[in-house]
Order: sequence, then structure tokens, then C-alpha cells
Amino acid sequence: MKLSDKKRINILDAAEQLFFESGAEHTTMDQIAKAAQASKRTVYNHFSTKEVLFHAIIARMVEQLDQGQDVSFDSQLSIEKQLTVIAQQEIALLHSQHFLRIAKIAFMQMLQQAELAKDIANNQFGCMRYLEVFLQDANAASILQIEDVEFAAKQFVYQLKSFVFYPILFGFETPDSLPIEKIIEQSVTTFLSRYKVI
Repeated sequence: MKLSDKKRINILDAAEQLFFESGAEHTTMDQIAKAAQASKRTVYNHFSTKEVLFHAIIARMVEQLDQGQDVSFDSQLSIEKQLTVIAQQEIALLHSQHFLRIAKIAFMQMLQQAELAKDIANNQFGCMRYLEVFLQDANAASILQIEDVEFAAKQFVYQLKSFVFYPILFGFETPDSLPIEKIIEQSVTTFLSRYKVI
């Protein structure tokens, strides 16, 4: 690895930690340079602004996420079991330390930068990468009856987020204190009571 590549990684590592601890708004490029054991000039050679550095950190962290495997609809399997697997994978992502770390670093900046919030919202994480296609296929097989697939996909995921992600992010709950199995079972049951073809 080239020295310049090592320097870049050191800067990213240092900035990620400082942004996590203090927030990007309260972290200076001087502090980042000191933590990375690099000159301020070296930091600016790699990242022209703190905003550019911030986006590089978020992009790197997202690349490192374990988002689980895509689940394709299978008409030979029960829809309950398939949605349960999707929910299990989604919750594993939502309460993973890595995902929560991204959220904590990004959250305050999202409140201040509308464009950043829009960019992150447009990124598809976890099951949102494939859930609409899954639901469309279940629709086509007459297992589900959904008029607005995009809305239904968000509805499914937001149930899980409201019970798992936000309570942990804001410190109301810990991963160990949550009734994960109950949340999954009730979320799947509620979703199917609305959309499953009887």
C-alpha cells in the first residue's frame, strides 16, 4: 500500500472517530489532522473540505455494512416464513453496532443539510434493496394484494424501525432489552392481515 493511501485511511479513521464522538459540526480539520498524525495540508490534499471528508466516511461505512442476502419470492414457501426471514435480516442490520454508528454520525448533519438527508434517504439499505420486487412477485402470484407496492414496502420496514432502530439510536432501549421475536411476529402478522389474499 502506498504511503498516500495509508495517510488517507488514517485520516478517514480519525475523522470517523471524532465525528462519532463529537459530531461533524464540532470537529475541526485541525483536530482531524492531529488525530491522524498528519499535517493539515495533507488532510486538505486528500479532502478539499470537511463536507467532502464527511461524505467519504459515510460512503466507506455503507460499503462495509453487512446488509444480509437478497430474498427472492418463492411461491413454494409460505409468505409468513419468507417475510419472517426478511424481518430477521432487517433487524440484524438495524441494531448492528456498525449501522447505528453510521446513523449517529449522519443524524445531526441530516438535520442541518437537507441535501444530505435526501441523499441518504435515496440510498436503499437492507431489505429495501429488493423488497419492492419481492412484493410485486407475491402480488403476481396472487399471494398478496397490494395496490401501492412502494408504500407497502416502507410500511413493513418502518414498523421494524419504529420498534428497534429509533429506540436504540435515542438510547431508550438496548439491543438486549428488546423483544425481538415478538416484534418480528407481530410486524409480519400485521402486514399480512392487511395484504394477504384470503
